[in-house]
Amino acid sequence: MSRGTRTIVHLLRHGEVHNPEGVLYGRMPGYRLSERGRQQALLVAEALASHRLTHVVASPLERAQETATPSAAAHRLDVATDERLIEADNQFEGSKVSVGDGALRQPRHWPKLRNPLLPSWGEPYLEIAHRMLGAVHAARAAAEGHEALCVSHQLPIWTLRRYLEGKRLWHDPRRRQCSLASLTSLVFVDEQLVDIVYSEPAGSTDPRVTGA
Repeated sequence: MSRGTRTIVHLLRHGEVHNPEGVLYGRMPGYRLSERGRQQALLVAEALASHRLTHVVASPLERAQETATPSAAAHRLDVATDERLIEADNQFEGSKVSVGDGALRQPRHWPKLRNPLLPSWGEPYLEIAHRMLGAVHAARAAAEGHEALCVSHQLPIWTLRRYLEGKRLWHDPRRRQCSLASLTSLVFVDEQLVDIVYSEPAGSTDPRVTGA
């Protein structure tokens, strides 16, 4: 009796971004990895060097493409692009949103905060989960029997993980287990998810980093 085909899809959060203004940059172009972020991408590539990667795909945003490049190069692969891996849309894009300063102190923005369960200020959590799941299954099919690497962003990765674990999608951002350059690895047997493994090949970081 066949045990099925085992495939792993690694969801990689991009590395640290050069963001001296401290804004939530979201989908804004021009935000690239910092020097530390480039080192994080290299550490991930080293950690995955012995893995059987046959497919590497990334969000279209620069920081994701840059994070994917060392791992793809180590396995002599091109970096494919999947729009479904992009950062979540957010109406506070380009603003400072730290508690106590920035956009959240301005009354004109308060209506955007009316429903944190959706959330009302951006792309609905359920839509994020569904598009990310589509990207994951496309990557799983492309790497069937081997491993795929999908480079995305903190909120989409964490939202998908909560969706797969059957948890409510609204959450406290401070409690996300999704550090910079971390791996959330989805283990499949055929098309069935059998395990979720989290690792931090580049070390732990504060999940409240803006514009992640």
